[in-house]
Amino acid sequence: MNSINPIRDYLETSDDPTDSSSHAIVIGSGFGGLAAAIRLGARGYRVTVLEKLDAPGGRAYAYHQDGFTFDAGPTIITAPFLLEELWQLCGKRLEDDVDLRAMDPFFRIVFNDGKTFDYSGDRQRTLEEIRKFNPDDVDGYLRYLTASEKRYRVGFEKLGFKSFDSLWQLLKFLPHLIGLRSDRSVYNLVSRHVKDPHLRQVMSFHPLLIGGNPFSVTSVYSLISYLEQQFGVWSAMGGTGSLVTGLAKLIKQQGNEIKLNSEVDRINVDGQRATGVTLKSGQVINADVVISNADSAWTYRHLIDPDKRKRWTNKKLDKAAYSNGLFVWYFGTEGQYPDVPHHSILLGPRYRELLVDIFKHKKLTDDFSLYLHRPTATDPAMAPDGCDAFYALVPVPHLDANVDWQTHAETFRQAIAERLEETVLPGLSQRIVTSRLLTPLDFQNRLNSFKGAGFSFEPRITQSAWFRPHNRSEDIDGLYLVGAGTHPGAGIPGVISSAKVLDEIVPEPRHARHG
Repeated sequence: MNSINPIRDYLETSDDPTDSSSHAIVIGSGFGGLAAAIRLGARGYRVTVLEKLDAPGGRAYAYHQDGFTFDAGPTIITAPFLLEELWQLCGKRLEDDVDLRAMDPFFRIVFNDGKTFDYSGDRQRTLEEIRKFNPDDVDGYLRYLTASEKRYRVGFEKLGFKSFDSLWQLLKFLPHLIGLRSDRSVYNLVSRHVKDPHLRQVMSFHPLLIGGNPFSVTSVYSLISYLEQQFGVWSAMGGTGSLVTGLAKLIKQQGNEIKLNSEVDRINVDGQRATGVTLKSGQVINADVVISNADSAWTYRHLIDPDKRKRWTNKKLDKAAYSNGLFVWYFGTEGQYPDVPHHSILLGPRYRELLVDIFKHKKLTDDFSLYLHRPTATDPAMAPDGCDAFYALVPVPHLDANVDWQTHAETFRQAIAERLEETVLPGLSQRIVTSRLLTPLDFQNRLNSFKGAGFSFEPRITQSAWFRPHNRSEDIDGLYLVGAGTHPGAGIPGVISSAKVLDEIVPEPRHARHG
């Protein structure tokens, strides 16, 4: 078994200590951190990205094992124009580095009763799928898409790139949020337009992709439905890791660097101002500004001394609501399953009740739902010839649940294998040739995710916009936050947008780099 990651070839840059340009440190190299580094570099900052792991990517790390390539986390690409903008900032074109392929269908939803729904960007085909369940819901679905577009125009276009670091900004947009009935949940909005229970699940599951419970997150997040229909769902050849490789390459071309195996021990603060960081190795690196792409709760709880924090105290962090955890099983098979699409969602017998168990009761159950990723449906090179690469991702409670993952992980993996073998992957147990697991415990210990939550703070309305950790730290001057735990939230579009917010709040460099 090996885990060599060729992305490191792009990272061998030398940092010139005589360079007097204003210096920015970025903690973490997830999509938010990489995007932040590119934006700061484009403005003239000298940028150093510090990454704990042996390769960049964070949750988007790529595993290379036994000839298979596994994207560790995000696999669904929407809003590709946000990526294109990063390449344009560097005078480059996304398509020269990354080959994006449109997904058709976006997802195949497999219900517990055996029925299926292929959800795609083809309007007529989607309407035909709806008619199979309830012809009366066709008009309701079209009305729902109109409602989704309204929320996209406000939630994405108007709010997605604002810093929300003052109460006045929240009050300014409050009439829009009230007008859209943001107090209602995504499921509530869907149910006002669509009546069939199967279709309600199809139209409301999207918040789970960003760590939200469809029954409690604000209906603003229904904007995802319009976003998908308008701009498509995409996957990258070579996996999502090829996007990480491309972004790292841009940083190098800017003359900046990513330091691997460089875990930050603490953010150094003089008075109430960030002055740099101290690594676990003891090395001190000074900076004019510090941007943390580490989990926001982890940043405040573990990287900043308690006496420097007034808003994000340990008590407040402990009381906050966090997203679900994730159990991910990566596996490769001898032989292929050509009838399985790139993205599938297998739903269990319960929907609302299962989510109550996960988010409220913190209870692990055996009637789970899962997302099945088969990248070899699009890119056979993700596996050896004649083989398939997969991962099965199951929403589970975060570490507040009483689950000993060190002893239970294999038992749970076997339950997943049995479910898959009974449904879409017959004969699976005899065909597995490689395997690895990621549990909420790994999210905590490997990815520094507070409570092992997969997406940081749960995106309910009382933890969104101004109520979320701000992109400009409320406690520490010169400290800025990007990533899933800050505004606007999780998902590739969300974390890339959080980096775009920096353009509004990070000052221009005093000594800009040129060339």
